[in-house]
Amino acid sequence: MKSSVRAWALACLLTAATPALLAQQALPGDYIVAVVNSEPITFQELNIEVRRVSQQLTQQGQAAPAPEELRRLVLERMINDKAQLQLAREQGIRMDATAIDRAEQNVASQNGVDVLALRQKLAKDGVTVQSFRDGLRDQLTLSRLHEREVESSIKVSDVDVDRVIQEQQANNTDPFAQELNLAQILIVVPEKANGEEAAALFVKAQRVLQRARDGEDFNKLVQEFSAADRNNGGQIGLRRGDRLPPSFVTATQNLKVGEVSEVVRTGAGFHILKLVERKAPTRLVQTVVQTRARHILLRNSPQLSQAQAIARLADARQQIVSGKTDFASMARKMSQDSSAEQGGDLGWASPGMFVPEFEEAMNRLQDEGAISPPVVSRFGVHLIQLVDKRRVELSPQQIRESVRAQLRQSRYEEAYTAWARDVRARAFVEMREAPQ
Repeated sequence: MKSSVRAWALACLLTAATPALLAQQALPGDYIVAVVNSEPITFQELNIEVRRVSQQLTQQGQAAPAPEELRRLVLERMINDKAQLQLAREQGIRMDATAIDRAEQNVASQNGVDVLALRQKLAKDGVTVQSFRDGLRDQLTLSRLHEREVESSIKVSDVDVDRVIQEQQANNTDPFAQELNLAQILIVVPEKANGEEAAALFVKAQRVLQRARDGEDFNKLVQEFSAADRNNGGQIGLRRGDRLPPSFVTATQNLKVGEVSEVVRTGAGFHILKLVERKAPTRLVQTVVQTRARHILLRNSPQLSQAQAIARLADARQQIVSGKTDFASMARKMSQDSSAEQGGDLGWASPGMFVPEFEEAMNRLQDEGAISPPVVSRFGVHLIQLVDKRRVELSPQQIRESVRAQLRQSRYEEAYTAWARDVRARAFVEMREAPQ
């Protein structure tokens, strides 16, 4: 859904093309391929990012688009990112060093190393500390911008929540309440086409449909014939049936996954639809896993730097693990949190009660008594111990809040796409040809 600093940074560590991604240097023969509001994107930068994305797709087991299509998609994404970063600067969004430090520490923790080891690994790959931190800064900036511009625009009313609860309680099998992922091939019929021209295009669509039903690769047919978005094999993505054209839902409601519909006519032209995935309406979540944990918190101050706090907590962890002391005693002795008197006990907590960086680290602890490495959050540096987990039944109000969160999440992609399209449209973008 949203830009993820952690996902981006992990991809950097796992991708062989990372060095050039973040330590970009102009090479002889480099030139500008696009200008976004006076800021350039170079041929070298584009090549680097294309290689990175291609290798990432390979690692994930996904088929990459044709080379030229991949370059087009990557360049468009780079243009969008640059336009959005410019908007963030105009709005005064800035990331301070503390936020970048916290992101860097979290990336290190995700990889099971400390910051020094992370930097050493990056250096081996040719990535400088400054360029890596610059990349983290950009991703944090985009995330903050998306929170301000997109998330705040998503409204979920009580009527929306009531409707979903009623549907889920009734175990609604209405195809318009199901989620569908359709891939499409669109044969456009021009607005002024006469009957004969439209008939010829229908015959063309029928021939393409027959090739698909004869087993020809649907993605290949998408790339060859479709006038719609050819990214990801023409897939529209999972959407509720009531967010799709009714004719699409009707044409695919009796299909099995992998099957192809008859030709569907809309105002845009002739569509050939393949059912990629079908999901029944989401069941109402009535239980939730709660976690009970302890923590030790050291706050950053002029007298205690983040690095010193991490070192002190790493030492405390070693003492606890070796049996020299227990977590509660250490929390009472050194934690700078109101929970110190209770041995760092935070009580039972439902998902979403803690800040994400703390909750993610806590959720990675699986065994009772397990202790995390030092975790950096906006409040300081923590050491976390898992005490217990339990599944509890949600109250009616908690169920409503869970449904509200589901609705906000389901609407985010559509809201983001519309917003990003608007930012792109308002940017001055000049495409440049290669010098002769």
